[in-house]
Amino acid sequence: MDLDPARALSAADIHSFIRDGFVRLDQAFAKQTAEQARAILWQATGCDPDDPSSWTRPVIRLDQFGQPPFREAANTPVLRRAFDQLVGPGRWIPRVTLGTFPVRFPSSDAPGDTGWHVDVSFGTDHPDFMEWRANVRSRGRALLMLFLFSDVGPYDAPTRIRIGSHRDIARQLAPAGEAGLTLRELAADGFAASAHRPEVLAVGEAGTVYLCHPFLVHAAQPHRGTTPRFMAQPPLLPREPLCLDRADGGYSPVERAIREAIGTPGGPLLSP
Repeated sequence: MDLDPARALSAADIHSFIRDGFVRLDQAFAKQTAEQARAILWQATGCDPDDPSSWTRPVIRLDQFGQPPFREAANTPVLRRAFDQLVGPGRWIPRVTLGTFPVRFPSSDAPGDTGWHVDVSFGTDHPDFMEWRANVRSRGRALLMLFLFSDVGPYDAPTRIRIGSHRDIARQLAPAGEAGLTLRELAADGFAASAHRPEVLAVGEAGTVYLCHPFLVHAAQPHRGTTPRFMAQPPLLPREPLCLDRADGGYSPVERAIREAIGTPGGPLLSP
């Protein structure tokens, strides 16, 4: 498969990212790479890919795989160029692992983790994860990323995304300044501020990657299909803090989205 290493995000892609909070990259890494990674993940689950009776839990969480297929998936030229375009050249740290894999299996049992949320990014030494924090500068996180390592259709537990919800979270975080808010505080109203947003499902073939604004509200869902879903959801870590008041005006799309959402001078509020 030709992954077209010269491919870059278009101006329309970047505008869509700022407006909607995400951009979908098809063929961001090779299907063969996904197959090699799935073989490693299947072994880690302790389940038999050919025996559905061994799929006894709705979700198995695996963590921090850094073998060659995972490093290759995270560092293709297409992705590295997109990171530069969305976060800024030199402003992000390359991935050497791919974070958490919530492997979801077809099941009639509730997985127990399907609430709407954002991924908070600092204060993670607190034993209660509901006390972990996020702030308007997205300290500790430049992007949320969804790497599809299996084909994901509408019944295969695709992540649900509230389109444009990153703007609601930016407005919620802005008054809290550098201290930010805990996940408990952000979730106090059940993320009602974004409940009016339309939803989209993170579907696609293996090798698809969704690059999401760190404030995007999203949720898991039960698996109603027939084939287990393999997806990684790592952050892209910043090499330097996001900046909402650059003297040279060289804002990244991630920063522009925040500025425009909170009505910062020089960044007019986007229409709802």
